[in-house]
Amino acid sequence: QVQLVESGGGLVQPGGSLRLSCEASGSIFRSNAMGWYRQAPGKEREFVASITSGGSTDYADSVKGRFTISRDNAKNTVYLQMNSLKPEDTAVYRCNYRRYSGSFYLGEDWGTGTLVTVSS
Repeated sequence: QVQLVESGGGLVQPGGSLRLSCEASGSIFRSNAMGWYRQAPGKEREFVASITSGGSTDYADSVKGRFTISRDNAKNTVYLQMNSLKPEDTAVYRCNYRRYSGSFYLGEDWGTGTLVTVSS
């Protein structure tokens, strides 16, 4: 089991920037993917971005060109740099950790979330 602690959320004006952090601790797996999901009020949870232990990244179309995901393997931490924020980015952002043995999916863990509010 991996414990995930998010930080960096807050209130920002449209066009502003925030950087989210997610630190993983516990049973760290060699093969893994860390990512971010978000859930806005009245909407289903949606995928935002992910990065594998090898550094491969994926982004939702809605955030491409604005958000950048990165990781520091030494710190077991993933970051989400969010630029040009829009009101529709307002949501609770949760960190996700997926465990793999090669390509075999073993399971996943979730953080409790950090709130991002984009408003004037």
